Amino acid sequence: MTTSPSGAPRSSDDRTTPDALLHTYTGTEVAPEDLVLATGRDITPKTLEWARRKLAEEGPSAMEKLLP
Repeated sequence: MTTSPSGAPRSSDDRTTPDALLHTYTGTEVAPEDLVLATGRDITPKTLEWARRKLAEEGPSAMEKLLP
């Protein structure tokens, strides 16, 4: 998959979002459910516990490590 350099015209069939436009931090707290869903897993007691531990250890940056 290729992306157009910033400022370059994009063809109508190029639907890739440039990295400069992707943002994951919203300024709000990251919930364990958010972290589980970001990994593509189902929300279960086991995955929620994993997410709680990860957030306790890494804080909101845990989400940044999963999403660009």
